[in-house]
Amino acid sequence: MPNHLINETSPYLRQHAHNPVDWYPWGPEAFVRAQRENKPIFLSIGYSTCHWCHVMAHESFEHPEVARLMNEAFVSIKVDREERPDIDNVYMSACQVMTGSGGWPLSIIMTPDKKPFFAATYIPREGRFGLIGMMELIPHIRELWATRRGEALSLSDEIATVLQQTSQGTAGEKLDEATLELAYEQLAKRFDGQHAGFSSAPKFPTPHNLLFLLRYWKRGGSKAALDMVEKTLQAMRRGGIYDHVGFGFHRYSTDSQWLVPHFEKMLYDQAMLAMAYTEAYQATGKEDYGNTAREIFTYVLRDMTAPEGDFCSAEGADSEGEEGKFYLWTQEEVRQALGNEEADFVAKVFNIEKDGNFVEQATVRRSGVNILHLRKTLGELASDLNLSQQDLREHLEGIRQKLFAYREKRVHPMKDDKILTDWNGLMIAALAKGAQAFDEPEYAEAACRAADFILENMRKPDGRLLHRYRDGQAGVQANLDDYAFLVWGLIELYEAIFEARHLKVALELTSDMVRHFWDEDGGGLYLTPDDGESLFVRRKEIYDGAIPSGNSLAMLNLLRLWRMTATSDLEGKAARIGSAFSGSVKQLPSAHTQLMVALDFGVGPCYEVVIAGKAQAEDTKAMAKALRTRFLPNKVVLLNPGERESPEIAKLAEFTKSQSSIDGRATAYVCMNYNCKLPTTDINKMLELLNVR
Repeated sequence: MPNHLINETSPYLRQHAHNPVDWYPWGPEAFVRAQRENKPIFLSIGYSTCHWCHVMAHESFEHPEVARLMNEAFVSIKVDREERPDIDNVYMSACQVMTGSGGWPLSIIMTPDKKPFFAATYIPREGRFGLIGMMELIPHIRELWATRRGEALSLSDEIATVLQQTSQGTAGEKLDEATLELAYEQLAKRFDGQHAGFSSAPKFPTPHNLLFLLRYWKRGGSKAALDMVEKTLQAMRRGGIYDHVGFGFHRYSTDSQWLVPHFEKMLYDQAMLAMAYTEAYQATGKEDYGNTAREIFTYVLRDMTAPEGDFCSAEGADSEGEEGKFYLWTQEEVRQALGNEEADFVAKVFNIEKDGNFVEQATVRRSGVNILHLRKTLGELASDLNLSQQDLREHLEGIRQKLFAYREKRVHPMKDDKILTDWNGLMIAALAKGAQAFDEPEYAEAACRAADFILENMRKPDGRLLHRYRDGQAGVQANLDDYAFLVWGLIELYEAIFEARHLKVALELTSDMVRHFWDEDGGGLYLTPDDGESLFVRRKEIYDGAIPSGNSLAMLNLLRLWRMTATSDLEGKAARIGSAFSGSVKQLPSAHTQLMVALDFGVGPCYEVVIAGKAQAEDTKAMAKALRTRFLPNKVVLLNPGERESPEIAKLAEFTKSQSSIDGRATAYVCMNYNCKLPTTDINKMLELLNVR
């Protein structure tokens, strides 16, 4: 018999709808029952492509005896962390306070009024290696609740108090250029000089580290900063964390060498990494980075795009009950796909071994299977094989297509096809950046389709956003990240195609964001709106983890929109975000690198460029292209085609009314740090004014 999850739209919740555990979705029905029956709540938070979530489900939640114990002791609630990031944020913070770490699956036991008193991540069915098992834990909690409930309630109150105290941010001295310097120094100390990246195992891509370092290099010419970026991008692209057959990046590497991935693929990783490779291409002109960005876009547009043009959330790690099976190769499978001669060639290039290269590094030892990866650059491989790089690329592409066709016949991992506003915002931003850097209209069209879908289907009549869409249903009140990430995408999309409607909506959403999320007393933005569901704490987040925080991106958006529209109160809000968290940020700015990107823009120098000219004129296009193909991160660009052709832009940025073309030619108006230069029709002069050497 199905449980209470059977009518949910979330793929993760639907995966558990036939568990013998009597799961409820988060909502009043579960909490009323817990109060009525005087039971604690077992809260399980995960997501559909989480490998260890599946392991715990198979071990415990599908086991009749575990389910019987849970149903007797608890009211049990399942939450999809991607659908309800507000709930996940609060209880993950509680887990980190209580245990010193966190992750998914997240297992919380709490009072009927939502206050936690026990936290863990994965819990095995039976205790082992120092981990308590569900079979021991449930009777222990049941006894505690029956005979020593006061201890549990006291602990839950203490945890709630700690989270209240740590959820508001800490103000201190203002953030400045010295903060940027400290962030760089901390990243440099953490950098893995042997394998690249900024940690040992496990290694997460954390692309915003690279976005900040590129800006730090741009600011002062630090070769070491650029080297860290390039070595990390190259190591990831060569490693097993990259899908060399179908493109796109896996979520993280379980080892220090980028070899053994955690195989799920997340939309947000594709977006952020595509931006990092795109910007590295702009900064260095190296085609390898541009090609990698294009490959990521190929993967997303092929495999992660819904029929309506929006983007799916993730692809799982497991197929046929085994993690990574879809992506791994035996030597014999390669021969079947390619024939002996090409298989021998691939074995040399991608390090395929008869006994497998996944034996020592994997958590579960597997013999005979291989993770495709490169140990050398294409240039080094070409030299070893006595081929030109172009010939090697063409040969490898032919082989890749054969391997891809062979792999497509396998059972695919599960795809989480729900649409999330925040993650779609990141992908819109990435595609819009790619459209500019690579002069590729297809990317702009894809970004535009996704933005239009969200604004038509995930925006209420009053203009407020919704967070999730699936099976024709939009729902879940939007959080800060939805607003901040989508506004980022709309700003980038405006600069890619110069349609004023995107800038207009970006300003409208920013206004709604400030109205409903802003903390008037302490500054900064709450994760949840003022009319959102009341949890036991209303948190503000500034830490830039696997994805940037909403506050970090909101600060950058506010600064850019201020420069684009001359609306001064936007700058004031941006400054207050920085000051609201400055005390904690100054201690460890390297944990806030997306905020450092915003700070770099705020400190300047930054530029406003208005191009006055007809949108489709060749000289206008040439002027815009000269800006787009170069790495100029701290600029904003507006197009003024004349009030008759685009009255909207004159309303949004009134100062553009007086900035008209000279003699009918495309004309650039460049301002830097409140200082405007004389207009020019010469592209080289424009670039000179922007300090492009």
